[in-house]
Amino acid sequence: MFIGFGTLANVVTVVLGSSLGLWIGGRLPERTQRTVVDALGLITLLLGALSAADVRSPALRDAVGSTAPVLIVLGALLIGGVLGSLLDLEERLDAFGHWVRRRVVGRGATPGGDPDGRPSAANRFVNGFVSASLLFCVGPLTVLGTLTEGLGRGPEQLLVKSVLDGFSAIAFAAALGLGVLASAGMILVVEGLITLVGWTIGGALPEAHLMALSAVGGLILVGLSLRILNARKVPVVNLLPALVIAPALVALVDLLR
Repeated sequence: MFIGFGTLANVVTVVLGSSLGLWIGGRLPERTQRTVVDALGLITLLLGALSAADVRSPALRDAVGSTAPVLIVLGALLIGGVLGSLLDLEERLDAFGHWVRRRVVGRGATPGGDPDGRPSAANRFVNGFVSASLLFCVGPLTVLGTLTEGLGRGPEQLLVKSVLDGFSAIAFAAALGLGVLASAGMILVVEGLITLVGWTIGGALPEAHLMALSAVGGLILVGLSLRILNARKVPVVNLLPALVIAPALVALVDLLR
């Protein structure tokens, strides 16, 4: 299989799953749709917790010491969150979602009664696009799977992720609409870029750095799950720079030891 096959498989499964979800979405009562979204929120919480547990990775502890991993994750989230908020990534992605909606479904949405004055259809599209993009693009399988494929070690991890994302897309699209289908484009861009990075850097990134990145990504997924469950609107997009900060902090601490 060629490098990039796993990414293409992921895009195809999300497109197929979203299309099926859109077809059955109107046939489900609202309470059923809400239950499906709540179930996905709980699953996202579980996946985030499992990924965050990588903070206890032996490789990470050997590289930075037994007490530093939690501090590294904390520092990455704080620094990344500050950078993300200064760059206003949350609002930028929201605006990008509205731009994608206009390109995909046009400007003819029926105005609703949202407090911010935006059409309710637009808000639903953006909610689906942002939530699905974050769910499908943030997490250990996204990073580790694409890097592994980029390193020439096969697409197996991404193929597993493709199956999971396909089933998730069915439920998400049924509840959140066309924005979930549009997130397939974000998958292509994000996973394609990370695959390219993996192909470029070869085996230069140590396991400890990947574990720190995975732990931070897990906590971001926990924040996303709180949004899905309507518990708290955590600005998870503003936290995304932490995915870059975490490996950098591991390298710094390892250098200073």
